[in-house]
Amino acid sequence: MNNEKDMDMLLKKAEVLIEALPYIREFNRKIIVVKYGGSAMSNEEFQKNVIKDVTLLKLVGFKPIIVHGGGKEISRWVKKVGKESEFVNGLRVTDAETMEIAEMVLNKVNKSLVNMVTELGVKAVGISGKDGGLLHVEKKLSGGQDIGFVGDVDSVNPKILYDLLENDFLPIVAPVGYGDDYRTYNINADDAACAVAKAVGADKLVFLTDIEGLYRDLEDKSSFIPRITASEANALIENGIIGGGMLPKLSNCTSAIENGVNRVHILDGRIPHCLLLEIFTKEGIGTMILRDEDGE
Repeated sequence: MNNEKDMDMLLKKAEVLIEALPYIREFNRKIIVVKYGGSAMSNEEFQKNVIKDVTLLKLVGFKPIIVHGGGKEISRWVKKVGKESEFVNGLRVTDAETMEIAEMVLNKVNKSLVNMVTELGVKAVGISGKDGGLLHVEKKLSGGQDIGFVGDVDSVNPKILYDLLENDFLPIVAPVGYGDDYRTYNINADDAACAVAKAVGADKLVFLTDIEGLYRDLEDKSSFIPRITASEANALIENGIIGGGMLPKLSNCTSAIENGVNRVHILDGRIPHCLLLEIFTKEGIGTMILRDEDGE
């Protein structure tokens, strides 16, 4: 050891590991669903940071499942073929050609994530909601308007996920499902992650987003909410305090809690190692939504 400074640095590393120990013990063999999309997928460095975090969770005993999006990449490819992306109430209008592009792009993203996990020494399998009958949907209308091949998850058959977890694989799920007509439907990735988390009885559901977490007022950084119960979150929605793109996300969070998920976390996926900081430290860095009885 060269000097006292080096020793202090090593001791700080040891303290971090000791702080993580009770969380590793608490969540050993517990299922955690990570919804990954948005700007957190916008470059390779962000992607590798997230994948390293999830891989570490797997190696210390968690059972992670990744549900990913790919909306920005889909828009890029739609433009490449000379089409314009059209949205109604935030939902992509998806005709047959756009659905074909979306499935192709999501499959490409899926296998890229599988490759990143595999490079880190963990077995991963990429699937879509069509595999093993995982995600069955009904056609989604937007304000009564037909927006094409967009689906709402109405049932989940988690057997394929249980089989993969039991055999020590990390499942990576693309948000595509099938309907009664056996046609392919695009699914909002937040909705897909929420449905999967409920179906497998996940202990945690984590949304990696483009903001640090939940604010009472987005313009006021001091209004950040580190912890909130499902009832308190619903009150924010009902009182019109939460709006815009965060509204459906928070609704998914409270729905997951009300359907058996123990904790839901909203994190900025662009922050390096945000998952580890949220799960393995006392302070955390995002917003945690918890059951009413745990907030007392």
